[in-house]
Amino acid sequence: MPSFDIVSEVDLQEADNAVNQASKEIGTRYDFKGSKSSIKRDGAIVTVISDDEYKMEQVMEVLKGKLVKRKIDPGVLEFSNIEPASGALVRQTVTIRQGVDKELAKKIIKIIKESKIKVQASIQGEQVRITGKKRDDLQSVIALMKESKLEMPLQYINFRD
Repeated sequence: MPSFDIVSEVDLQEADNAVNQASKEIGTRYDFKGSKSSIKRDGAIVTVISDDEYKMEQVMEVLKGKLVKRKIDPGVLEFSNIEPASGALVRQTVTIRQGVDKELAKKIIKIIKESKIKVQASIQGEQVRITGKKRDDLQSVIALMKESKLEMPLQYINFRD
């Protein structure tokens, strides 16, 4: 029986490369001259420190641009609130989300059931497995998911006949 998995994965090595490129660009850009802006990644958490909220937004734009060039959707980023840091600086932590959480998985299953496509969907850890009798049904589910504009980018893997 044909099946495939819906997942949300990020290559953390590519994310690390994007953070390093953003850090280099911040160090060389004229508008950041004399600024104490910095960006670091530790696991799935990116910490951004800057002089003020305006420069923080500029650093985030640089980071998003580098992620897009590395083929990582910026939708995987979850931003926390901007908080004051020592020395009149501001800090923001950004989490790189991995996997499909329970709420998103339930939303995916609900969308599939409402479409009346003859497939079965089941939650398996941090992924959703879709099984059906026809390959065309599975391909229409993939098209449906691409149209549905969920808050997190999804990948479709392990397509088997």
